[in-house]
Amino acid sequence: MQRTTLTRNPARCALFLVVLSLVYFSVSTTVYAQAIGSLKTVKSEYDDTLLEIARKYDMGFIEMRAANPDIDPWLPGEGSNILLPLWNLLPDAKHEGIVINLAELRMYIYEKDKDIRTFPIGIGREGFETPLGETYVSWKRPNPTWTPTPDMRKANPDLPKVVEPGPGNPLGTHAVYLGWPNYLIHGTSKPWGIGRRVSSGCIRMYPEDIKQVFAIAQNKMPVTVVNQPLKMAWVDGVFYLEAHPDITEMDAFMEAGYLPSYDIEAGKLSDIRKAMGKWAYDIDWALVRDVIRERKGYPVKIFERPQYEDKELR
Repeated sequence: MQRTTLTRNPARCALFLVVLSLVYFSVSTTVYAQAIGSLKTVKSEYDDTLLEIARKYDMGFIEMRAANPDIDPWLPGEGSNILLPLWNLLPDAKHEGIVINLAELRMYIYEKDKDIRTFPIGIGREGFETPLGETYVSWKRPNPTWTPTPDMRKANPDLPKVVEPGPGNPLGTHAVYLGWPNYLIHGTSKPWGIGRRVSSGCIRMYPEDIKQVFAIAQNKMPVTVVNQPLKMAWVDGVFYLEAHPDITEMDAFMEAGYLPSYDIEAGKLSDIRKAMGKWAYDIDWALVRDVIRERKGYPVKIFERPQYEDKELR
């Protein structure tokens, strides 16, 4: 009855189509991209180290180590193939403002109508963990002074009360302050710590990267910090899995580039089954376990949906 009435009334029909198009548009604009970047391979020169290659290509040390477990990080050797894991699935978080995934030691920035940006970071070391949750940019300052917290001075009584701006300032040249007291996003006077657990809880960045983030950060911009060692997504009909070292495993990866043993939590496999849906019984679960065990930090193809299925979904 309703369909017949709508069809016979041109004005109501036109109104319905307009509303339908608006609903479709609002839904379609919330469909997020699932991955950014691409994998690349470069050849090392005779005097390269992974640290130097990492900074040259805006990467962190542990992600370079995990992606190249068989490469000597201090003497790769001239002409060695070095994989740059510059392709990433996006974290499972709202695509707004600054999103930090501690497990991959990486920051993502979402700006309206602009390309997504990503940067390597350093995070809190054991005993000074970077907090999880949601906060915001409270203010920012170029040439900041550094005042060690009471906990820092307790751990190291030799620390000065205040460090003025300059080459030796641990905050580097720019600082973005958060709604969490004593936690900042800042540069560093020790750039080799990027991509590692080295700070007292703050987010460290390369000097060249913090300048970009400083320019982007605005008052009240949301900041979300998550810990997602395992990311997964469908990209153009292909299911990818990306595994990173857990925070507690990072030191082992920094030293060896891999874990001597591992234990897959049942919840991780359940999440994969849920994301796979009806195709969960068709995938190579041995491959899934290998990806989680190796934790190389870049997406690995797990399953490609049959083409006829994609046509039915269009």
